[in-house]
Amino acid sequence: MKKKAVRTLLASCMALSVLSATAVSAEDAVPAEAEAPKSKNLIVLIGDGMGPAQVTAARNYLMYNKGIDHLTLDSIYVGQATTYADRGEDGGTVVSGVVTDSASAGTAFATGNKTYNAAISISNEDVSVPFASVIEASELAGKATGLVSTARITHATPAVYASHVRSRDNENAIASQYLDSGVDVLLGGGSANFISKEENGKRSDKTIIDDFEDKGYTYISDRAGLEGLTEENDKVLGLFGGSHVSYVPDRSEETPNLAEMTGKALDILSKDEDGFTIMIEGGRIDHAAHANDFPSMIQEVLDFDAAVKAALDFAKKDGNTSIVITADHETGGLSLSRDNIYELNIDLWDKQKNSSESLVGKLKEAATIEDVKAIVAANTWITDLTDEEAELILAGDGSSYGREGGYNAVISKRLLVGWSGHGHSAVDVGVWAYGPIADMVTGQIDNTQIALASAEVIGVDLEAATAKLQEKYLYPKFKVSREGQVLFPAKALAEALGGKVEWNADSRTATITHGDNTVEANIETGAVVLNGTASELASDVDNGKLYLPLEAFNELTGLSMTWDTLSERIVK
Repeated sequence: MKKKAVRTLLASCMALSVLSATAVSAEDAVPAEAEAPKSKNLIVLIGDGMGPAQVTAARNYLMYNKGIDHLTLDSIYVGQATTYADRGEDGGTVVSGVVTDSASAGTAFATGNKTYNAAISISNEDVSVPFASVIEASELAGKATGLVSTARITHATPAVYASHVRSRDNENAIASQYLDSGVDVLLGGGSANFISKEENGKRSDKTIIDDFEDKGYTYISDRAGLEGLTEENDKVLGLFGGSHVSYVPDRSEETPNLAEMTGKALDILSKDEDGFTIMIEGGRIDHAAHANDFPSMIQEVLDFDAAVKAALDFAKKDGNTSIVITADHETGGLSLSRDNIYELNIDLWDKQKNSSESLVGKLKEAATIEDVKAIVAANTWITDLTDEEAELILAGDGSSYGREGGYNAVISKRLLVGWSGHGHSAVDVGVWAYGPIADMVTGQIDNTQIALASAEVIGVDLEAATAKLQEKYLYPKFKVSREGQVLFPAKALAEALGGKVEWNADSRTATITHGDNTVEANIETGAVVLNGTASELASDVDNGKLYLPLEAFNELTGLSMTWDTLSERIVK
């Protein structure tokens, strides 16, 4: 574990006597120190897709089915947050706006910056720059750090805290960047993204898991491995499934729940004398809501609430920990009513045995109404499925969820709940907090305030951490030529590097200058001239935009920049 920095003491009897003799107070003589952090430790919990209706549904379930009138969350509710993303376009198509995805929302509450949907902690530009997260700032401050999720650990929400890519789908790059992130504890799903690895353009016999173990991480893959961790295991990679951790109703005994992962991570990280920062995500609330699988969604919210209890119990005992909890967005447009019926069939909300995801294979194989009725009867309380309902399931709901979507539409109607669709919505989400951070996130806030308050409460510097990253990396849009060469938008990249671009309409030439160097590119002939001398460098024009290879920019700037193919970024 990291060690505390040695601090200089400024008091002595001699100094006091001098100050007394000269009638100068200690306050005047010694420069005031920066305000001390309000908390040593920070726990951030994210209920992915957990909008107000999801929270209410879980509470109603407990009230009417279990005789418990509250969630753990309820005791620390402080307000709500907006979730909107930056507007973003790709090839003239709007890909983000008011309705966010997990990547842009996560970037906001991890780094304090807005961006476009799919972006992992980078800015919304043709040549993007990285933004540091509170986890990365904590690393620079010497704190222990951790990421925990029931989704793939390379999924958007954990990814925004310790990686930077233009697209959240580049999960192999996210896994690789984790290796150099310094994060001490990584627990979640997604082992498939830690297996494949290339070296020098060829598939390596080693995996990314091997690389983690070479760096001193203990690798575990089940509950027994988690329970077997000791004080000696201060760096841990735990991957509990090839993809996401199984839904609560589908889990085997070998799969730990979120509260167990949370408790073990806190045990490990709290040994660091400098404190710790951790993000814990209930990632599958979102997935169940996307599928409109209401019973599984309820169980995922409760699984998350149990992790909140584990964190809150730790914080109350520790006395030096702040907790902040929110959601990235709401998913599904859930309504706790439908069909003008003023009631909810809450007594049926836990009568489904397994998730709809577990039925996908069987539903695809179903050939008749009777096949469907048998599948539904085996997994639910429904023994009177009508022919009309079975036909709806066979036909599918018209979305990519197909028959699973049809199944969930039938179940939801029986439960008297509704959905606006399978995507996200733009409603505000709840904010809950404990400790000194609570006063910083109270009332109506924007999701970026979560990051700013997080950094302030533990005294870490987001701006300094961001500057360190931006000195090293750029994340440009790019294209690959027919010859396989990577090309970059000339004007945007030149200006990002401090160059100036001029266009001569008569000669159809773009001239880029940087200091004493020039690069001229003729968009008609494709010829590229470096400092007045013809070169063999390629250029391309796509939709009126000039693209040049990285070699041209190295000649222009005198730098030796390289292209990181996996992470799709320029290394300065």
